Amino acid sequence: MVPSDTLEVRIAAIRDEAVDIRSLELVPVDGQPLPAFSAGSHIDVHLPGGLVRPYSLCNPPAETHRYLIGVLRDPASRGGSVAVHQLQPGQALRISRPRNHFALAPKARRHLLLAGGIGLTPLLAMAEQLAADGADFMLHVATRSPARTAFATRLAGSAFVARVRFHHDDGPAEQRLDLAALLARPDTGTHVYFCGPKGFMDAVQAAALAAGWPADQLHLEHFSAAPVSHDSDAAFEVELASTGRVIAVGADQTVVQALRAAGVDLVTSCEQGVCGTCITRVIAGQPDHRDLYLTADEQARGDQFTPCCSRSRTPRLVLDL
Repeated sequence: MVPSDTLEVRIAAIRDEAVDIRSLELVPVDGQPLPAFSAGSHIDVHLPGGLVRPYSLCNPPAETHRYLIGVLRDPASRGGSVAVHQLQPGQALRISRPRNHFALAPKARRHLLLAGGIGLTPLLAMAEQLAADGADFMLHVATRSPARTAFATRLAGSAFVARVRFHHDDGPAEQRLDLAALLARPDTGTHVYFCGPKGFMDAVQAAALAAGWPADQLHLEHFSAAPVSHDSDAAFEVELASTGRVIAVGADQTVVQALRAAGVDLVTSCEQGVCGTCITRVIAGQPDHRDLYLTADEQARGDQFTPCCSRSRTPRLVLDL
C-alpha cells in the first residue's frame, strides 16, 4: 500500500558516479517545487514490486526543483539496490516527503564529516550546507579506490574542495584514513558525523570513544543492520488498542509480518530497524529492542518500538494501532 501523502516524481537523469554506483535525479511530475529538506535528510523510495527503501538526499539542501540520491549496487542486497539499478530515465516513482534523523548540530563550532564508501551521500549534503553557511568543517572520504569513489568529480570541482580529503585502501599508506590520529584529541566545540558500512562505523565509534569523545558529540547513520541471531526468539501477542483485537506473532515472524498477515498494514522502509519509518507507540508491555534507530534512553522508556525487527519481553504488547 502506498501512503496517500507520497509525492510523484519522474527520473530526469541517471548517471554512473563510480563503479556500481549510480545517481538518480528526481523531479516533480507536476512541476511544483519539492518540499524543502535539511542536510542529512532521506526519502523513502517506493520501488517496483512493492519494495520501499530509504535513500539519503545528496544535492544541496537549498534546491527545491529536484532531489538527488546515490545508490550502490550491493551484491548482498535484499532487492532494493538491484531494483534501483534497473530503473530507467523518464520512469515515474512514488517517494515520501523528506525526513531527517541525522541532522547537523546547530550549536557546533566545527564539524568533522567522515564518510565510508556510499555513506558519503548524506555527508555530501551536509558539506554543501556548511559551505553555504560559511561554517568550519572538514570532509574525509574513505573508499576502496578512486574508481569506487562516488561524486569524486563533483567534490573536486566544488567550492569547498580545500576542505575535502580522499583516502583510498589501494593507495599509499600515508594517505589512508588514520582514525586514531584524526580523533586523538576531543574538542568540546567539534561534532563528528559518520556514515558507511558497519566495519567503518564500528571503527570510527571505537576510535572516538577510546579517545574520550562525549557520545552527544558523535552523530551516526546506519545504512543496514548487522545479522541478529533469532535462535531464542519466542512467540508473543500484540493487541491493537483501538479495537482490542489480539494478533499472535510467531517465533519466526516479525510483528510487521504478523500484522500484515492479519490484514493490518504498516508503512515500512528499511525493515531492519535503521530508518525509524515504522516506529509505533507501545501502551503496555515491554519491548525487546533490536533496532539501531532509537537512542538508549528512548529504548529504556519502552513507550515505542520498531515492529519491523523488535520483539517483546512480555507475553503481550499493547500497541497504539
